[in-house]
Amino acid sequence: MLPLPPNSIAMAEHVKCLIIGSGPAGYTAGIYASRADLNPLLIEGLQVGGQLTITNEVENFPGYPEGSSGPVIMEDIRNQALHVGTQMRPGIVTKVDFSSRPFHCWVDDKDEITADTVIVATGAQARWLGLPSEQKFRGFGVSTCATCDGNFFRKRTTVVIGGGDTALEDALYLSQLCAKVYIVHRRREFRGTAALQKLVLNTPNIEVVWNHVPVDILGQQEGFIKKVTGLQVREVETGEERVLEVNGVFEAIGVTPQSDLFKGQLEMDAQGYIVTQPGTGRTNIPGVFAAGDVQDPHYRQGIVAAGSGAIAGIEASRFLMEN
Repeated sequence: MLPLPPNSIAMAEHVKCLIIGSGPAGYTAGIYASRADLNPLLIEGLQVGGQLTITNEVENFPGYPEGSSGPVIMEDIRNQALHVGTQMRPGIVTKVDFSSRPFHCWVDDKDEITADTVIVATGAQARWLGLPSEQKFRGFGVSTCATCDGNFFRKRTTVVIGGGDTALEDALYLSQLCAKVYIVHRRREFRGTAALQKLVLNTPNIEVVWNHVPVDILGQQEGFIKKVTGLQVREVETGEERVLEVNGVFEAIGVTPQSDLFKGQLEMDAQGYIVTQPGTGRTNIPGVFAAGDVQDPHYRQGIVAAGSGAIAGIEASRFLMEN
């Protein structure tokens, strides 16, 4: 590239539709925006392909009758988005200005892009315990999604860690599949709603381990085969430790939407999820849409994220036709 003449100002790159983030929502938004001739540019972000890329086995994503790995599914969706014309670029959007149209965004603190519409698909990150063995067995018996992975533990024993609504819902879901479900909670009472507490406490195959915290995840490894065999826990007051013999560990200690970049500009709920008009993906700023887990505090499923990405792509096209 030739150097700019003295005193000249570099012009920002301009696109009709900028998609921030990849994963099922971002890539599907790219597919729909491309088919609407918006020539979208997608900035893939820190975790290319989203959370599904760290999931070894996926059985509940349509189109894969025998199941598949998360990385394979995301590579397929990415390739489809590329095939229909979505431009993709590595990098992280580090600053945005949605105060006027066209919207201004900066990638890696340097490259400015202006856009007529923006689709935010930055996702959410599950909170992890930080145990030494957690990373080793992640995807091999350690999960943060009961509805995604519970089916692998039919008629076996599992444990849910947490005490809020998500933990209680996960335990109830698993109780329909598993022979036994433990709940490990650091307090002597749940934080979840009364109705869920009542259901949990009256489910015969759920046992609550009160006032305990996880210490380590135990397991075995033979070659590439790994499996969880237990969860070591400690009683908060006495320090006494014990081992729960389990085949699966489900962590339900919270999810953090990746929305900090948009604070002060996009409306959010108390947990930081971007607020959208139901069924539209529209945010409080006309022309800015949100899709996927960054605006979904309830389901957090790959197929739901993909569907919301399709909605955002369609809505972006309609917005440009109307404006």
